Formats: sequence, structure tokens, C-alpha cells
Amino acid sequence: MNIAPPSSPARHAGAVLAIIVASYLMIVVDISIVITGLPRIQDSLGFTAAQLSWVTNAYTLTFGGLLLLGARAGDILGRRRMFILGLSLFTMASVAIGCAPSVTWLLTARAIQGAGAAVLAPSTLALLSTHFAEGPQRTRALSLYAAAAGVGATLGLVLGGFFADLVSWRAGFFINLPIGVCLIIAARRHIDETQKQPGKFDMGGAISSTMGMTALVYSLVRAADAGWGDALVQTALIGAVLMIVAFVFIERNVSHPILPLRLLISRERTGAYIARMLFLGGAVGFWFFSTQFLQGVLHLRPIQAGLAFLPVTLPNFASAMAVPKLGRRFGNEALLIVGLVLGVIGLSWLGQADADSTYWAGVALPMVLIGLGQGLLLAPLTAAGVSGVAQKDAGAASGLVNVAHQLGGALGLALLVLVFASAAPAGTQDVASLAHRISVVMDMAALLLVLALLVSWFFIVVPHRNRQAQQQKALS
Repeated sequence: MNIAPPSSPARHAGAVLAIIVASYLMIVVDISIVITGLPRIQDSLGFTAAQLSWVTNAYTLTFGGLLLLGARAGDILGRRRMFILGLSLFTMASVAIGCAPSVTWLLTARAIQGAGAAVLAPSTLALLSTHFAEGPQRTRALSLYAAAAGVGATLGLVLGGFFADLVSWRAGFFINLPIGVCLIIAARRHIDETQKQPGKFDMGGAISSTMGMTALVYSLVRAADAGWGDALVQTALIGAVLMIVAFVFIERNVSHPILPLRLLISRERTGAYIARMLFLGGAVGFWFFSTQFLQGVLHLRPIQAGLAFLPVTLPNFASAMAVPKLGRRFGNEALLIVGLVLGVIGLSWLGQADADSTYWAGVALPMVLIGLGQGLLLAPLTAAGVSGVAQKDAGAASGLVNVAHQLGGALGLALLVLVFASAAPAGTQDVASLAHRISVVMDMAALLLVLALLVSWFFIVVPHRNRQAQQQKALS
């Protein structure tokens, strides 16, 4: 039996927004706690340099690979139900990570945690889309949603450094237990179940997409250690291509696809997905390798490294909160372009840092530009990704936004790990070599943002201007 939509969404809108933002905050805090804890995790469990990237990739691959299935499940089974299921799985996996005695245990638990996030994330954005009408109301909600990234990153980095330095890196994962339980209780009380959509689960699409992306990332990460001539690298690349081709074939022919290809008809939405992948490829590399620069080159303690990210996270929050006002005055498209330009400048500047650089001149100042840029662009990029989507496709479109986010991060990090490994002769372990490798990585991250800038201009800004010109011509 179908469950009717909320009878009075306005009555619940504030509580729903708070729950959605808090759940996203928990995900972001968890990601950033991992970042400042990476050196201690590596020492504690014996990760190699290449294996260490899988602490992030094990999570992002299951997250990104299962997101579309999670979004479809929300449409069919109800978004509140899947929101609570995702929260429960994410919370339990967090506890398992905190208890991890080995590399295999931790990576398995991270993958399960990513699966929980894949169920949770599309439900949050879909609930936001259905509770807040397109326009100023949704822009404000999306701005708060994006601002949670800045708050969560700051909180997670500081908490991660604090726990890793003074308690244990494991403690950072245990804090998700009380937060998750409170959010589950609040969701059951304040969020009404959404109307269910008839349909079936596209397991073939979910499996082929997840296997394809996993094989592609694995080939890039393994190539960093074994080289492109390695048989496993070549086999994984071939498998990735075959699985991605199979995914497209399945989506074209299945009756209820997890990725309705009609979502890609819109030039603006397609551009938003591609630009998001490119941006996240550079942004995740920035976070992952900056913590290694701070601790490995500048020799900061974990808690100091967490605080050292404040020049990026605080401006991020401030600019994200200013997006509604700035968007009304200048337009979302202008904010997107300015944000990407600031990111390119900041990463290029950070790429000039070396073993003799100081924190304030070589790291903190470019971080300010990166933070301002990220805060400006995420909400407009998210709005472009769900613009003009029919109600029945809200879950799939929200899932696709998150897929671009997570897979862009996974693929970008895998690429940058390969760049890191190739930037200096094998076996060089001194501080100057580490600084040089990270400098090259930052230059490559800046290049990814340049590509995101070009895609945004030609796929989002130009079509928007053409549409405005046609509307004005029709009115005149």
C-alpha cells in the first residue's frame, strides 16, 4: 500500500532540514577524521603507501557504486525507511572500524560503511528536494547542506587530530554511535514516509557499475606500485571497460534502470555531473595529500595538522552561507565560475610549496582561496545537478549527484596516487622528495579544476545565457 506524502510539509520542514544537515555532517566528519588519522592508522596497522589510499577508496567505491541502487531503493521502498536503514548500517560499520585489528578488517568495515552511506545520502538529498520548493527556499536549504561540509570538515579534522594525538585514532569512529542513534530516533519522529514508486531493482546495473569503477580504480592504484606493464593492471583495465560497457547496455534495455538515461539529456545536468567529478578529483587529492605535507614535511602533530586546516574550512563555511544572497545578486553560474577560478589559483599556489616553505606563506594563504572557492561552488553545482528533474526522478537525480561526487573523488585520488608515485625516483624517502611529490600532485589537482571550469562554462553557463536570451526575445 502506498504511503501518502506528508500532509503538512511546512510543519516538519525545519526539523527535516536539521536532520538532513546533521546526517550529512556525520558523513563529512567521518571522512575528515580519517584524513588527519591516516599517518597513525598506517603506523598502527602496517599499511603501505599505496594501500593507504584504500582507506578512502574502499569507502568511496562502495558509496559511489551503490548510490544509484540506494536512490532507487528510496523511490520503491520509501525514503524515510532507507534513510534509517542507511544510518543504522553506517553507524554499526563505524563501530567495527574503531575495533579493527588488521588491514583487511578495517578495509572491509570501510566498504560496509560506504554501503550505508550509499543508502543514506540519496535519501537525504531527495528528502530535501521534496520538502523545499525549487527557488529561494531550496537554495537556502542547499546552502545549509553545503555549509555542513565546511563545518564537518573543520570539526572532523580537529577531532581526528585530537583523538589520534591524545587518545587513539579509533576513538574518532566511536563517536558516530551516539550521533547515529539520536538521528534515527529523530527521523522516526519528524520525517513522514514518502510515497512509494512502483518498480524493480536493477541489480545488473548496480553490480556492473560497482565492478567497473572498482576495477578502474584498482588498476590506477596498482599501477603506482607495479607499473602499467603489470598483468593485473592490464586485466583490471580491460575488465573495467567491459563492465562499464555492460552497464550502459543494461541501462538502455532494462525496464527500471538505476540510472534513467533521460537524466543525461539535459546538457546542464550532464555538465554538472562531469564538473563535479573533476572538481572532487582535485579536492580529495588536496585533502589527502595536504595532511601528509603538514605532518611529513612541516612535522606538525596530528592535532596541529587538524587546526592547520582552519584557513580552508572556515572560509568554506563563510562563503557557503553567503551563497543565497550572492546567488540572488550575481546568479549561481557566476558563483560556480568564481569558485573554480579561486580553487585553481589556490591549488597552483600550493603546488609551489617545498621542503623550505613556511606554513603561513606556503600553505595557509592558498588554503584560504581554496576554501572560499569550494564554499561558493558546491551549492550551485548541486542545484544544476537536480535542476528541472521530475518528482519521480528526484531520487535517481540525487543519487547521480552523489555518484559523481564519490566516484570523482575515488578516481581522482587513484590518479593522483599514481602521479605521486611517478613524481620522484623509486626508493627516495627524504623530506625534500616527499615535498616535491606533493607539489606535483597539487599541480595536477589544479589541472583537474581547470577542466571542471571549462566544462562548467560550456555546459552550464553558456546554455543558461542562451536560455535567458531566448526568454527575453520571446517577451520583447
